[in-house]
Amino acid sequence: MGDNMFEYINKMQKKFCEVGEKNNESIIECSKLIYKSIIEDKIIHILGTGHSHMVGLESFIRAGGLANINVILDSTVLTADGAIRSSKMERVSGIAEILFDSYKIDPEDLVIVISNSGRNALPLEFAMLAKKNGNSLVVITSLEQSKQYPSRHFSGKKLYEIGDIILDNCVPSGDGIISIQGENVGGVSTLTGMVLLTTAITEGMKLAENENIDIPIFTSQNIDEKNRNNELYQRFGHRIKHT
Repeated sequence: MGDNMFEYINKMQKKFCEVGEKNNESIIECSKLIYKSIIEDKIIHILGTGHSHMVGLESFIRAGGLANINVILDSTVLTADGAIRSSKMERVSGIAEILFDSYKIDPEDLVIVISNSGRNALPLEFAMLAKKNGNSLVVITSLEQSKQYPSRHFSGKKLYEIGDIILDNCVPSGDGIISIQGENVGGVSTLTGMVLLTTAITEGMKLAENENIDIPIFTSQNIDEKNRNNELYQRFGHRIKHT
């Protein structure tokens, strides 16, 4: 892997390799849960708050992606209604229960919760509710940052202490990978989170392919070849809120 002239690209190439090496076993275990969701016709629910919601959004209704993925896209977890508002809402206890109850989450479904710091109420309580509901739980978080600061939740817990499988996004505290004027810049968590999740999803697909199982894969709407997207919308639409 040769270096090029851009510091961010050079560092992210190395970071992607680190993410793969550090999470090897966890990715394999997560891929097995995704495979199980495929063969058992279950839904994969993904919650991320703030910028973390983009990790799940990348896998939702996308060309080459699984059709059985549902992402929590309520305004309380997005920045669309105000970035400062979203940041404050993430810290409010009780919102997670309202969200959890508004989605159709079967105990046999897989739940994935993404939070870089893993210390705020909304992702923590959503993860706790998933465990209480009987769901298998995967979390994507920064172990370095999460272990550096105390929980903001009354339980004192952090996200990595709740998940069945932990995917460490290998993000340095503060999220930036380059130092400019003494500040960390060049965000890392969104891209490494997407790499972790997409790797686990594609590995789960490969497990299903090895058994000749029909995999519900979306095709690009912008190519002329025939696709099965409408069939997949009908199959999963009643179980996915934002289809």
